Amino acid sequence: MQHASGGQRIIVGITGATGFTYGVAALRILRALGLETHLVVTRAGELTREYESRLTRAELRALADVVHPISDVGALISSGSFRTLGMLVAPCSVRTLSDIASGSTANLLTRAADVVLKERRRLVLMVRETPLHLGHLRSMVAVTEMGGVIFPPVPAFYTNPQSIDDIVQQTVGRALELFGLEIESLPRWAGRRTAPAGEE
Repeated sequence: MQHASGGQRIIVGITGATGFTYGVAALRILRALGLETHLVVTRAGELTREYESRLTRAELRALADVVHPISDVGALISSGSFRTLGMLVAPCSVRTLSDIASGSTANLLTRAADVVLKERRRLVLMVRETPLHLGHLRSMVAVTEMGGVIFPPVPAFYTNPQSIDDIVQQTVGRALELFGLEIESLPRWAGRRTAPAGEE
């Protein structure tokens, strides 16, 4: 079972970085939790959807309660007076990371992220890039200093995943719990069961 209080909202951003499935998984988990989701997808994110999934544009939109055009900088989520738990960007491209770090609000996704930061709400960026150069790292530091959370989608193998979906679900579930949500089905580290050979 998964639980969330009624009336809660969260913004989900999807950018053009590889890992479109993370955003889809987040929308599905949030729907199961009963949260109201506000989706914004960059143009590059739409291209990645075509490359990495079989979901149509309409099928993706159907996973969210409200979908906002990337160019609509006057949308609800562009204002701090619109209350949300915060925003998850999954996946987050380096371009989006850099724009948020510099305070650029050229599109609705970066504007919404900027609003979340100024209102001191939770911003979680699932940055998908490797290797990282110094500019990437400095952008991560800048966002962290502003109050954001950098959450690269690094798989946890202590759960003994049996499929790619297992890895995606565990990774996205961990990211969503940063918003104070409880996902009871999330696999967790239970501690080492036995001592290593030669130790007592």
